[in-house]
Amino acid sequence: MILIPLEDNFSDILGKAQRGLNLSGSGLAERAGVSLAEVQAVRGGAVDEAVLRKLAGALELGAEALVAMARGAWRPRDPGTVGGLACFNTPFDDMTVNAYLVYDAGTGQAAAFDTGADCDGMVEFAREKRLVVGMILLTHAHTDHVYDLDRLKAATGAKAYVSGRETLAGAGAFAEGKTFAVGGLKIETRRTSGHARGGTTFVVTGLARRLAVVGDALFAGSMGGGLVDYGEALRTNREGIFTLPDETIICPGHGPLSTVGEEKRHNAFFPEFQQQDSQQQ
Repeated sequence: MILIPLEDNFSDILGKAQRGLNLSGSGLAERAGVSLAEVQAVRGGAVDEAVLRKLAGALELGAEALVAMARGAWRPRDPGTVGGLACFNTPFDDMTVNAYLVYDAGTGQAAAFDTGADCDGMVEFAREKRLVVGMILLTHAHTDHVYDLDRLKAATGAKAYVSGRETLAGAGAFAEGKTFAVGGLKIETRRTSGHARGGTTFVVTGLARRLAVVGDALFAGSMGGGLVDYGEALRTNREGIFTLPDETIICPGHGPLSTVGEEKRHNAFFPEFQQQDSQQQ
């Protein structure tokens, strides 16, 4: 797998939590018991661990996970190569976006997850492996994830599907709880909305490792902003992703791969799992 940088830094995490809780800078300062100048300095990138811990408490974040991100002391361990999984990382404006191909090597049947900004790499990979891409499953309908949908459909002849909670030209709708099959692989859909109305996690079983293609619901050490509903994003992540086994590989829409276990220990948005770990030690 290629080395992809983390999508968010500690300041991004603070900003997402602050916006999600609808707190102004002064409101956050008052709640945390720090000055507005200290809030602004940390949001600007200053690493003040004492202030960070107070802000973490005020924002319902995990303090140790947040401080580790600020120190640059954590990155998810590379889960290694998984047969039947290919990741494609393409530039989009000032960021990069991930798309995935999952396939049954025995039958040559494959499914694409999102399109990235440029589907050429995915199409070429499928051609080299002699794979038949039978469907395009979309984690949500934000532009960066569906940018090359028309070209990918034309190149593969595959139909595209998106959650029925949102609409997208050129994609059929699937109902909540729908399952798909690709050769001997099973793909379960789980609702992980809040960042997007139709946010969906696809859980793939049948390979050597269980996969969860999560879109922008979750990033390594962070999560997508709660653009629709922050509380809903947290809740559906807990219900749809964190109930999976710890060894499940997280395939996010941006940033590197991770695992459920890594996110339980290091994702600042979900401090309850880190508290459980400390109590068990």
